Amino acid sequence: MSMKALHLIFICLFFSIVTEAATVETVKVFSKSMNKEIPVVIVAPEKSEKPLRTVYLLHGYGGNANMWLGIKPNLPDIAERDGLLFVCPDGHNSWYWDSPKDPSSRYETFVSQELIEYIDTHYPTLPAKEGRAITGLSMGGHGALWIAFRHTETFGAAGSSSGGVDIRPFPKNWEMDKQLGSLEENRELWDSHTVINQIDKIKNGDLALIVDCGYGDFFFEVNNNFHAKLLENAINHDYIVRPGVHNGPYWKNSIDYQILFFLKYFQMN
Repeated sequence: MSMKALHLIFICLFFSIVTEAATVETVKVFSKSMNKEIPVVIVAPEKSEKPLRTVYLLHGYGGNANMWLGIKPNLPDIAERDGLLFVCPDGHNSWYWDSPKDPSSRYETFVSQELIEYIDTHYPTLPAKEGRAITGLSMGGHGALWIAFRHTETFGAAGSSSGGVDIRPFPKNWEMDKQLGSLEENRELWDSHTVINQIDKIKNGDLALIVDCGYGDFFFEVNNNFHAKLLENAINHDYIVRPGVHNGPYWKNSIDYQILFFLKYFQMN
């Protein structure tokens, strides 16, 4: 075979690989409830033979819309391989509540309604709960479960990795008092805005659930308590504990298990 022929084959293979790569883009999604544009990173497969199943990934405190791509740079490969659409909104440091103290912070409404509408309008998704999962790390783990528990008509599966699933042991941390006021003066708000106290809102079968946390994580105890309350309420869920602390290497590994869990959910629906 001539060098020219080999060169042509190489070029064809190269462009075949490029055209089959997932696309990564940052869009600005307007939030009517907050009257501002929110950056959202979207990872979409180049080709899909069926409507896309969507996984919403929520970042942790101090992060932004790019955090998940920084932790998991091969998300585009996963999107292309599995036919998944990944949506990574910027949640600021909101804890993904509609803040009862700050009317300009309405990230629950943004993620559960405004962003969903944008994604289903602009991408070839399956626009039903059977085609949507939501998860996140740390603050985003709390946010994902908070939103999913309160919007079971919108999400069919949900997860949390190293999530702050009970905020009350940490009243001085991560600007939560900016959203809720101080724990001492607003205990009722803190009680009603921690996801462990939202478990009573769901019944078994409403959501496919996966929760994980590392042994060395400062959220390990609250995750164990969360798992125990799910058991007490007879809510089926996967609960994974493994060596690890509250950091990027742990989440880079744990998200693989969550994506597999969501894929199995999507395949059954």
